[in-house]
Amino acid sequence: MSRLPVRSNKRVLMSSSSSETGQDLAPAPKRIREDPEPVVPHAAATIIGGRWPPVAATRAPISRPVRGVGAATVAAGPSRGVLKRSIASTAAKGGSVKQTVAPTGAKPGVVGGTKRQAWDLKGKVSDMEGKIQNYQTKLKASNQENETLRVTMVQSQSRVAELETNIAKQMSQNSEYEAELQALSRVRDELETVSSDKSTLEKELSNLESKYRVMETLRDSQETELQTLKMTLSVQESTLARLQVTLRDTEEEACSLKDTVVQQKDELHAGEMERRGLHNTIQELKGNIRVFCRVRPVVEGGLSQHIQLAASDNKTITLAKTEESHTGKTADTHKNYNFSFDRVFGPQSSQQEVFDEISLLVQSALDGYNVCCFAYGQTGSGKTYTMEGDEFDVSRGVIPRAVTQIFRASEKLEAQGWEFTFTASFVEIYNESLRDLLYSGKASMRPEHEIRKSPNNTVTITNLSYERVCNEDQVLGLIMLANQNRSTAQTTQNDRSSRSHSVFQLDIEGVNFVRDLKCKSTLCLVDLAGSERMLKSQCQGERFKEMTAINGSLSNLGIVITALANKESFVPYRNSKLTYLLQGCLGGNSKTLMFVNISPESDSFGETMNSLRFASKVNGCVIGTASANKK
Repeated sequence: MSRLPVRSNKRVLMSSSSSETGQDLAPAPKRIREDPEPVVPHAAATIIGGRWPPVAATRAPISRPVRGVGAATVAAGPSRGVLKRSIASTAAKGGSVKQTVAPTGAKPGVVGGTKRQAWDLKGKVSDMEGKIQNYQTKLKASNQENETLRVTMVQSQSRVAELETNIAKQMSQNSEYEAELQALSRVRDELETVSSDKSTLEKELSNLESKYRVMETLRDSQETELQTLKMTLSVQESTLARLQVTLRDTEEEACSLKDTVVQQKDELHAGEMERRGLHNTIQELKGNIRVFCRVRPVVEGGLSQHIQLAASDNKTITLAKTEESHTGKTADTHKNYNFSFDRVFGPQSSQQEVFDEISLLVQSALDGYNVCCFAYGQTGSGKTYTMEGDEFDVSRGVIPRAVTQIFRASEKLEAQGWEFTFTASFVEIYNESLRDLLYSGKASMRPEHEIRKSPNNTVTITNLSYERVCNEDQVLGLIMLANQNRSTAQTTQNDRSSRSHSVFQLDIEGVNFVRDLKCKSTLCLVDLAGSERMLKSQCQGERFKEMTAINGSLSNLGIVITALANKESFVPYRNSKLTYLLQGCLGGNSKTLMFVNISPESDSFGETMNSLRFASKVNGCVIGTASANKK
């Protein structure tokens, strides 16, 4: 236990008392007082919500024991602030400590409301000791209360543990109840669904019951009707049995008739094929050029008066002419001129009928034979229509139909191992000069062309456009381009007269790798310009020059045909570009067909007569038997 310095306290007190009274006081004799036992205050602890309060709130600061050394021990006592904090804490916890409140107006150091004098230090110390004893008494009461609270706290803690255990059990029960509640909720939902399904099924059941009643009614009516139908059916079955017997007899008769018809058709087709084969054999043995004659229909309609066609003979044509008597004494004389050709087509013949007659000839091109077909006749007689036709399928001419047949037949032969390549070219002979009809460049840059003959007697044209084609559409496109580039003009005899000879050439090369065979041929289709008379056409200028070139080339063609017919040693092919280009068709290894087209008008009688006479001369021309170009 430490002692407080007395001297410093005295100075403080003396100065204080001197300041209050203004008198000099003598120092009191020093007294020694035994120190009381140290008292350790224990603040009451209060448990709030099961938690211990912080240390600063539960414990009061420990005050040191005061040593009674006269008046100097006053400064060493516990401060009022500390004691007030302890008492306040105890009061807050529910303690019974009561704070002594001084009377109103009393000051510290005054007993019984009487203020002690400044010099009465002993009295003041005595007052302080009384206060200390009072505080110690309160402290003991607080300690006892703390012990009571501690026991209560232990009991509360055990109670809290029990409550926590109960709470845990209640929580587990609550979780179980929640799980059961969820299960019951699901069961309730399922129950609602089942109830809804039940109501739906009940409605459906009622509907089905109503339908069932309706169906029962309908069944009764159907059974009645069924009985009626059974009776009718029995009658019909007996009738059907009789009809089946009749039908079998009829079918047997029809089958026999069909067999007879098929047999007759086969015999007819075989006879026709045999006829055509024998005819082709005869023509090949004769070695002449086959000639077909075609009569153009009258523009105004009706029949021609001077042309006669036999109904039972499709190979002859007759020109009838009535000549007046020069003297007038005799009656008019009638003269008939008869001509015979391989085939004569009347005005009503269609393009398909015409092509059917030459289809076998076109087929020979795929067999390795060179084939040539050209049309001859006066202007306006239908040569271009026969060779090219119109854009419609029904009126297509020989050239597009021949191209179609060539490609379709080649597709069928591909199944037998054949592979074909096709090369097309189109040239015209205009005023004895060659022009490429497939040329699409500038007119000023158009190249010149010449006819060359190779050592193997193959005729070619220099600087000519040769187009590789794979289908008929490509060829038809080239034909359209050639028709646009061909030279045509209007004359008094024809609104769209061809002023040149056009030559379409399709080179065919076939290879069969399976049988190691090769074939090469040329299909040449020619549309000749029509012959004209100066008096009828009345051409002038450029048209007159064109007419002269056309008539000259046709005359040279007649000279070549005459030389071939007379079997002359020299044939003047080089007299014109036309005969030089057709040299392989006229005198070489080729199957050749000529169409002679005639006009039905009476004023064209002279031209018709000349055309038929020229055709007869061509038909009698022997050029030798053609052979296939196969390896």
